[in-house]
Amino acid sequence: MKSTRRSAILESGVITVAGPLIVFSIYLLFAGHNQPGGGFSGGLVAGVLISLVWAAGGTAAVRRVVPLRATLLMGTGLVVAALTGFASLLPGLVFLESGYVEVSLPVFGDVKVVSALFFDIGVYLVVVGMALGLVKALGEEGKPMEAEQ
Repeated sequence: MKSTRRSAILESGVITVAGPLIVFSIYLLFAGHNQPGGGFSGGLVAGVLISLVWAAGGTAAVRRVVPLRATLLMGTGLVVAALTGFASLLPGLVFLESGYVEVSLPVFGDVKVVSALFFDIGVYLVVVGMALGLVKALGEEGKPMEAEQ
């Protein structure tokens, strides 16, 4: 028989660490092209958060927190990463060659936006989509993955 008891300590802990984990995940995403991190590392941290939400509240809680389909996230990430690679061919560069643009933002000052950031965003979406799909597949007993809604 399946136990439906929940842990109040785990639920409180997930609520407490959710904010810092998502901020750290986004930090890793944006710091990745200059420092260790990137889309894969940031996506793994977000995937850990999705797993913690699942452990605390089950598949229903994951669906409330991330109402998107896993296949949508993975597909969007693949398209963004591929388009980033092909976009470098337009100015005559090689596939996935990096370029940058400096932008002046009011609060942050001069910011250098590197094209590798968009590739990292694509990778981030793929990794988060994989974690979401895995958690939903583990939580759905006896249902095929095609039935995901």
